[in-house]
Amino acid sequence: MKNVAVIGFGFMGMTHVANILKNQNLNLVAIVTKNPDKIEAKLTSKTGNFDIEDIDLKAISQTRKYSTIDDCLASEKLDTVHICVHTDLHYELSKKCLSNGLHVFLEKPMTLELDEGQELIELAKKKKRILMVGHVVRFMSPYQKLKKWIDEKSYGSLRFLSLSRFSGLPGWGQWKDKQKAFGSSGGALFDFLIHDIDFAQYALGIPDKIQSTTLPGKLSNHDYISAFWEYQKSGLKVKVEGGNTFHTSFPFQAGYMANFDHASIFYSTLKPEIIQVATDGDIINIPVQENVDGFYREIDYFYKCIENKVTPDLCLPESSLETIKLCYKHLD
Repeated sequence: MKNVAVIGFGFMGMTHVANILKNQNLNLVAIVTKNPDKIEAKLTSKTGNFDIEDIDLKAISQTRKYSTIDDCLASEKLDTVHICVHTDLHYELSKKCLSNGLHVFLEKPMTLELDEGQELIELAKKKKRILMVGHVVRFMSPYQKLKKWIDEKSYGSLRFLSLSRFSGLPGWGQWKDKQKAFGSSGGALFDFLIHDIDFAQYALGIPDKIQSTTLPGKLSNHDYISAFWEYQKSGLKVKVEGGNTFHTSFPFQAGYMANFDHASIFYSTLKPEIIQVATDGDIINIPVQENVDGFYREIDYFYKCIENKVTPDLCLPESSLETIKLCYKHLD
C-alpha cells in the first residue's frame, strides 16, 4: 500500500479523500489543512458545485492531521501527496514535495506561471518521480466514449464539437472573500472552463486559430468565455463556452454536442445516465454506465503508473502545461 497525504481539505481535498479511502491499495495517513480542528465540521457543510459522497468519519478520526506541510513531512513516511489547495500555492508545495522525493498528484490548474510549470516538470524528471495534474474530464466515461468515437471514426469524421460548462459564482470556502480571490485563481477560464479546453486539446490537438470573447465577473476579468477553435487542415470547428458569472444557486451543468458525418451526439450532466445519438431517422440512448467516477479513475490510474514505474501517458504534465498555454491564447 502507498502512504498518502492530502494537502488541503476544501471541496477538492474532500473529493480526493473520499476516493483515496475507496481504493484498497492506498493508505491515507495524513491530512494537511490550515484548521485541522474544523475538519469534521466541513464534512457536514455544503461545499462545491456537486455533492461529495459520504466520507467515513471513523477513517477520518484515525487519520493524523497537520496544519503545515513541513510538520507532516517531518513526521510521516509518505509515498505521495495530493495537492488540493488554492492555485497560488501549487508551485511552492509541488516543488517542496518533489524535492523531498514524493510523487505528486496536483489538482488543476497546474500553475498560472508557465516557467513554474516547466520547472516542476524538470524537477519531477530529475527526482524520477511522477507528477500528474488532475484533469478529471479525461477520465469521465461520457468523454472517454466521445474520444473513442472520434479516434475510431465510429460515426464518420467529426465536423463540429461544442463543449460547455456553467456554474453559479462559488459561495463556499476561499471564494467567500471575493476581493481576496479576484484574479488569484485565474478565474473561470483557468479554474473551470479549463476542463473543456484541456479535453479538446487532449482529443483533437492544438488548434490553428482561436477567436475568443470574454466577460468579467466577480473572480476575474474572464469569468465567461465563448470561443471558436479552428483546425485548418480538416476544417473542424470547436466551440468552447462557459463560466460562473451566474448567481451562486445557479445549477451546475456541463456537456457536449458533437456532429459527425453520420450522427449527432448529445450529453449533459443534467441527464448524466445517457448519451443521445441522433441520426436522420432515429435517436438512440446509450447508457453511460459510470460504475466508477472520473475522480476515482484518475487517482487509480496515477497509482498504477507509480506501481508499474511508467509515465502517465493519458495525462502527462507536459500536456497539462499546453492546456495552460491554450488558456492564455483565449486572452490574446
